[in-house]
Amino acid sequence: MAGKSDSFESQLLGLIFTGASISQLAINASSSPLTALWFGLHTSDPGDSGTQGTNETAYTGYTRIAVTRTTNGFIVSSNSGNVSPAASVTFPQATSTSTGTLTHFSIGMTSASTSGEILYAGSISPTINFGQNVTPSLTSASSFTED
Repeated sequence: MAGKSDSFESQLLGLIFTGASISQLAINASSSPLTALWFGLHTSDPGDSGTQGTNETAYTGYTRIAVTRTTNGFIVSSNSGNVSPAASVTFPQATSTSTGTLTHFSIGMTSASTSGEILYAGSISPTINFGQNVTPSLTSASSFTED
């Protein structure tokens, strides 16, 4: 099975998450580059063909959270194809009595559009049970690998 080298996986993640160029191959957009990526929370897997709005939670007070596309926003581990937020990604506190379980996160390119493209998504472990006064958070230990 064909695949990417660990080094290239890290370079690709660096381009997407921190805007770092890949020598002789790719540079960050020179005109109007994205300055942030948007984390979202989902109550089930949005799937490979899903959008940022697919199965996205809708608890009262929820919004997506922006993380800057820099080394201050994301940590890309060298030669491992692994990326994580540099700090916890804390979502707004739930303000209603509705309850549910957050099972997945997504990272996309828009703050509000339900049709926004998902760049990466994954499961949350352990899942987050939300209800009134719960403040969901993904820690800097939350990571995923390009493999």
